[in-house]
Amino acid sequence: MTNYLLAGGGTAGHVNPLLALADAIRADSTLHHIFALGTVEGLEQQLVPERGYELITIERLPFPRKINRYAFRFIGAFLAAVRACERILREKQIDVVVGFGGYASAPAYLAAKKLGIPVVVHEANALPGWANKLGNKFAAATGVAFKNTKLKNAEFVGMPLRKEIEEVARAADKSLARKHFGLDPKTITLLVTGGSLGAKTINQTIDDSRNVLKAAGIQVLHIVGGKSEFDEISDDDYKRIKYCDQMELAIAASDFAVARAGASTVSEFAAVGLPAIYVPYPVGNGEQKLNVSELVSAGGGVLVADHEFTSQYVAEKLVPLISNTKLLGQMSAAAKEYGIADGTDRLFKLVQGVL
Repeated sequence: MTNYLLAGGGTAGHVNPLLALADAIRADSTLHHIFALGTVEGLEQQLVPERGYELITIERLPFPRKINRYAFRFIGAFLAAVRACERILREKQIDVVVGFGGYASAPAYLAAKKLGIPVVVHEANALPGWANKLGNKFAAATGVAFKNTKLKNAEFVGMPLRKEIEEVARAADKSLARKHFGLDPKTITLLVTGGSLGAKTINQTIDDSRNVLKAAGIQVLHIVGGKSEFDEISDDDYKRIKYCDQMELAIAASDFAVARAGASTVSEFAAVGLPAIYVPYPVGNGEQKLNVSELVSAGGGVLVADHEFTSQYVAEKLVPLISNTKLLGQMSAAAKEYGIADGTDRLFKLVQGVL
């Protein structure tokens, strides 16, 4: 029997791999105890209890980027969070802490270090966050989702994927998946998604290009995001929905995709061999561009800047690409060869190795 504390949260990119590992631990033995550490503001507040795991929360403490009143408050609050984590580790008799980055990970790492409990870090992005940079300094092991991630002594394990995605990677029923969304089972299908929050440029460009895509004989499954201003539409060859709670079916239904380059998206598409045009989020530290750089070099995707993804690009580049069956097959094979479908098992073995 082993007691695990899985720390992370905030975004789906942190929560989903955490849950994938939790499921693998639970499948290994019902004697294991699994606790998740997060905050009340993150997606973990909903997703972790829904999956049947106990969620313990601490205060959400963004790292200060400049010297101001919050920066001075942060020091005391962060030390209090570390002490809170120490109490949790003692009370739950935790044997190992596995962190996925995010606000909850850094205090958990430091508390584990103080108590002599081994730490395992998993970094999902090619550009590591500050919490995982901290944990990596003294971690017993570090796993990364991308080979170009710069963390010392890191082992490439890929991304822990949900079981549903792993099943699609093994065998997907494309016709059945298309029927689920009311699409024609024999027509080439384009998946468009900007993530849970949507992507304004991608959504607008695809909306402007509907007639061009229709004329080319391409049907579209367009997931615009729950907060998008675009309404849902259900035409024969164009399905526009706010949210998809079965992304594995959306991926299985598709021949090609247009998406942001979040770590989970890139990893899931590659694992199942779904080629895509990636339009990285144009604001921030550029991590999305780095996430997809190796896959693009391998031939499994195309990188397009946000401002370059226009209706003209769709007509002149995207449509000819999707219409080229041979090229599509080559890109799909390249994506699958690059992708890792057993990242969950690889990370679990890494964790077991420090116990």
